[in-house]
Amino acid sequence: METISCEEVRKLCQALIRQPSLSGQEKGASLVLQTYMKEQGVFDTIQVDDYGNTLASIKGDRPGPVVLFDGHIDTVPVEDETTWTYPPFAGDIHGNRLYGRGASDMKGALAAMTVGAVRFARQTKKKFAGTLYIAAVVHEECFEGVAARAISQAIRPDYVIIGEASGLDLKVGQRGRAEIVLESKGKSCHSANPEKGVNAVYKMCKAIACLQQVPAPVHPVLGKGILELTDIKSSPYPGASVVPDYCRATYDRRLLTGETKESVLAPLKQALHTLMEQDGEASYRLSYAVGRERCYTGADIEGERFFPGWLYDKQADFVQAAADAMKQAGFTPAIRQYNFCTNGSHYAGEAHIPTIGLGPSREDLAHTVDEYIELSQLTGAVTCYVAVMGALLQERFLPGKGGACV
Repeated sequence: METISCEEVRKLCQALIRQPSLSGQEKGASLVLQTYMKEQGVFDTIQVDDYGNTLASIKGDRPGPVVLFDGHIDTVPVEDETTWTYPPFAGDIHGNRLYGRGASDMKGALAAMTVGAVRFARQTKKKFAGTLYIAAVVHEECFEGVAARAISQAIRPDYVIIGEASGLDLKVGQRGRAEIVLESKGKSCHSANPEKGVNAVYKMCKAIACLQQVPAPVHPVLGKGILELTDIKSSPYPGASVVPDYCRATYDRRLLTGETKESVLAPLKQALHTLMEQDGEASYRLSYAVGRERCYTGADIEGERFFPGWLYDKQADFVQAAADAMKQAGFTPAIRQYNFCTNGSHYAGEAHIPTIGLGPSREDLAHTVDEYIELSQLTGAVTCYVAVMGALLQERFLPGKGGACV
């Protein structure tokens, strides 16, 4: 069965890569996954929700926890195919590497989860406690966790395993991410007579210098809650001899556990308030960016760009159970944190569902030219996922027994 699974996961990963699936264009890849699931005959339900998330279940023969394996099916674009050594949508294998857009982020993990679920169902003959779900989530690359909200509302998972690349280590947390918008308003006039107006860009420069002085919070495990300027735009643009009356800057803020929308903005607003008291012509507004996208189903998806951080204790029962099962399967997982944002921002950060990250490949291969996944990692992930399924789909992991977020 293990040999069959290795061949199956390679073929399924290749088939998924051969279906380009930018955010909002995931239908082809979803159909590949649905077709494979239907052919296996072990899934009790296979459905697609309004956003286009693909969700399939395998039910055990007795009550137990609901365990969700989450993998996003969308990818970032390929800007220039000619810069790739191997075609980005061919799914070619060279040596121990399978190349293609999404191989590492994260069609490899999604293929391994699905094949692992099939193997688990056949090995156990569905004699296990609870329900196993596999989710292929849309629009993660646009905003982490927004489409995932529909999944957790639909099935109420007790535990979540996110398949983002971890090198087959276990991840128990991450910093979150917020996109903060700073607006500066001025007064337009002809640039030959600037004294008659208020240049919004000059006021923005003062605000930027002011916010650089606001100390960043620090977490003993996750590090700094970084605030970094990422873009700036003025209006009207191009100016054409007109003093700009509006300027907009965008900041990336890395979030720590326990931070809220209000607590993040509070010190920034206070600093700007002091600045406006000192300069009567300055006028500022802070807010969170809002993303709006069209799904391949035709539905609209939108959300404020605030994705919380999360962290679980390495000694939590569900974490140690997963680690022990992987060790018994021949792996030696370290327990660490992700360096980037994931759908865990919703599951763990918003919904407070016990969550683990476990995926094949390296974190630094995501979004790169010549993206690939090592076949040993891909096939190893199948074994790891089966081990974790067996560890968590037990009566002792009924709701409320997993461990609290720290």
